[in-house]
Amino acid sequence: MSEEKNSLKRNRLIFISLLVSSVVASFLSTALNTALPSMIESLSVSVDTGQWITSGFSLAMGIVMPLTAFLITRFKTKGLYLLGLILFIAGSVLCAFSNSFIPMMAGRVLQAASNGILVAMTQVVILSIFPKEKQGSYMGWYGLAVSAAPMVAPTLGGLLVDALGWRSIFWIVAGVMALSLCFAVFVFDNVLEVKKTSFDVLSFIISIFAFGGITLGAGRLSSKGIADPLTAASLGVGLASSVLFVIKQLRSTEPFLNVRILKYKNYAVSVAGSVILYLIMMGGTVLTPLYLQRVAGLKAAVSGLLTLPGSVMSIICSPLAGRLYDRLGMKKLFLAGGMLFLLGNIGMIFPEPLPVLVVSYAVRSAGIAFLMMPFVTWGIAGIRDKGATAHGTALLTSLRTIAGAIGTAVFVGIMSSASVGNAAVSSGNPGLFGFRVAAAAMSAVAAVMMIAGILLIREEK
Repeated sequence: MSEEKNSLKRNRLIFISLLVSSVVASFLSTALNTALPSMIESLSVSVDTGQWITSGFSLAMGIVMPLTAFLITRFKTKGLYLLGLILFIAGSVLCAFSNSFIPMMAGRVLQAASNGILVAMTQVVILSIFPKEKQGSYMGWYGLAVSAAPMVAPTLGGLLVDALGWRSIFWIVAGVMALSLCFAVFVFDNVLEVKKTSFDVLSFIISIFAFGGITLGAGRLSSKGIADPLTAASLGVGLASSVLFVIKQLRSTEPFLNVRILKYKNYAVSVAGSVILYLIMMGGTVLTPLYLQRVAGLKAAVSGLLTLPGSVMSIICSPLAGRLYDRLGMKKLFLAGGMLFLLGNIGMIFPEPLPVLVVSYAVRSAGIAFLMMPFVTWGIAGIRDKGATAHGTALLTSLRTIAGAIGTAVFVGIMSSASVGNAAVSSGNPGLFGFRVAAAAMSAVAAVMMIAGILLIREEK
């Protein structure tokens, strides 16, 4: 009994370390959105070049994520986790010292590599060190970190930029991550099994073109359009490489990224659900501040405050979702979360008066919280080959990253296109009309997800 208590205490300390690093990494992922104008001016680069500070991070993440399955199964847990923290600290310090664009991007690439390792490891470790009946609760608290922190970050980032300058963001996250590193040295342990596997260099190269090409092309869609040569070429290379990558993995006895796990129905459904969720979530997360600032004419700080209730709902609902998952299972939780998500998106079609938009965004955020981490927990639990858990998290997170980039591009593109049409002009407010069309498109996709989930989600007997 004493040994069991000690093991539970150790696992909880490991979880605290994972949670702190997740909060810091998730915070930085969106905190720079507010700081970007100041950074562009300070680094003396154009807006087109400066946007790579944020979009380049997503591109590097898309490239790194498929590699994490190999790293997690090949190297000891503690050493790999500490390496991830060190890379993040090094990248943050390099960004804080940067006076030009090149070292800034080098720091962001280091942060992306670290974030890829930490995100994949956190999910695998949580699902490995806690029993199945407790996994939902702990994944709920983890969901709080990865969903609420990015929502609060733009508001806090703006305050930091005004008070201390944009470099303060990097110094603060580096300091907190350094404390997490010191804590992890003493509490972390090698909790995952490792085995000697050869590194498939060719598969990794193909994955770079596959995941990187699609992420790059999707990121350029809203600003450049499909007719842009680089955008079209990136998407074409990405899609072709993806097909080649899947074929090679299916033929390999030791795949670089095991795509065969998609044969498990629950996992496949959870991947599809997560992709659609991220597609709509990232679209709405970008569109709402755009509408509030460019169409409604509000300042950045005010738009941040108006989306704050959504952050509060995430903070409340994420841990609650974990406990409900443990008690009710995925089916009932999906019905509740999916309905909130759908209703929130429908409400955003009618953004005037502003309180309607604020409430709709908050309801939508609650739905996201009830779906995000339960999808992961339920899907990974559906993989009967427990040695493939690392591959399951790596594949799911990779596809979610790409879906987020595509969702942003697609729905921003819908809003922009609808705003310049004849119907938009005759409405008297083209910006409002474009936002409503984009919100209607998100609602339609959410409705498809809801219907598909009702038909496909089944609890294991």
